[in-house]
Amino acid sequence: MSKLTHLNKQGEVHMVDVGNKADSHRIAIAEGRIHLQTETLSLIRDGANQKGDILANARIAGIMAAKRTADLIPLCHPLSLSRVDIDISLTENEPAVRIRARTETTGPTGVEMEALTAVQVALLTIYDMCKAVDRGMTIDGVRLLEKSGGQSGTWRRPE
Repeated sequence: MSKLTHLNKQGEVHMVDVGNKADSHRIAIAEGRIHLQTETLSLIRDGANQKGDILANARIAGIMAAKRTADLIPLCHPLSLSRVDIDISLTENEPAVRIRARTETTGPTGVEMEALTAVQVALLTIYDMCKAVDRGMTIDGVRLLEKSGGQSGTWRRPE
């Protein structure tokens, strides 16, 4: 098992030095879901929420969150993202909304935290916009699906 990189030799928290690492093209894909009532999913699908287009707001919130990850997670490096894609799909039979985020950069460190943050904030935006009609919504399944680039190469979540 590898050591925790955010601890120095004395066991103190520190920001990892990536100054000597080579730049590489890095990609991360994460996903998560919000489960809600069938009626709430219908409001989202039909655009019938008085607060506006829920899915457009969730997409924008996810993109903004990816760009601000270093402001939210203390030891994350600020990154220059070259791409943030937010894919949203509705699942009628659960009922749920699935968010998938893909983040990319070329640099010395990965973009996993940016993808995970994008998913979480997009899901929280849906919760915020729908809480007046459905306080029992549940967010779950937030996880990294894939990452590539850097010394560790490609990793994919086993099926």
